[in-house]
Amino acid sequence: MDLTLDGLSVVTDGRSLVRELSLEVESGRIVGLVGPNGSGKSTALRCVYRALRPTSGTVRVGEDDLSRMTLRRSAQVVAAMTQDGTLDLDFTVEEVVALGRTPHLRGVQALGRRERDLCERTMERLDIRHLARRGVLTLSGGERQRVLLARALVQEPQVLVLDEPTNHLDVRHQVELLALLRGCGLTVLVVLHDLNLAAAACDRLGVLSRGRLVAAGPPADVLTPERVEEVFGVRAVVVPHPLTGGPQLLYSLNPSP
Repeated sequence: MDLTLDGLSVVTDGRSLVRELSLEVESGRIVGLVGPNGSGKSTALRCVYRALRPTSGTVRVGEDDLSRMTLRRSAQVVAAMTQDGTLDLDFTVEEVVALGRTPHLRGVQALGRRERDLCERTMERLDIRHLARRGVLTLSGGERQRVLLARALVQEPQVLVLDEPTNHLDVRHQVELLALLRGCGLTVLVVLHDLNLAAAACDRLGVLSRGRLVAAGPPADVLTPERVEEVFGVRAVVVPHPLTGGPQLLYSLNPSP
């Protein structure tokens, strides 16, 4: 299902955090938002998973305006893994993952066989099945990241929104997570700080600077040395990846003047 951000703007305390952002994520594709700190990436995502109401503009899933959906229905369609997805109560891993089914259940309805199997398969897929009975407060940051992603996937959404999902993950789990995104078949909008990971994982990139979209397109077209220096303030050489042929950035240790 397509995800469309149409003229999205967010103004808070007189400051424009996002300015007329228009971006389309085609069904089953992965689009990454990249940009320096404070460029509006996470703010835009918050509008998509309805943690924030945009000042103007529309978020659509398919032909439907997300703001006109009930919260239950939008939670069935859009799942999010956020940077601030804190876990303050010491639920077990399997309990946290099972919470992903909440939008599909009524009242105190118990999980059925299908839901329990789905949770088991998802935990296995994310290499956390062995942690099922552990309290989440005893986990490392990377383990918690994978638990939160499992909870989002168990929602069975059509759109998946991820804010820095590779934070705290070791190299192996970063690669596995990005491979999972490539193979999950969902419509994905993801914020990534690592431009090389973004180039490897995403079909298209949107580059934000000071709340505005300054470029959008395939990674090879967007991540040019000139744009990286202009937006991020660093010098870089872009070379083809020796295995995939995709763009890889080699940074200079001398910052731009």
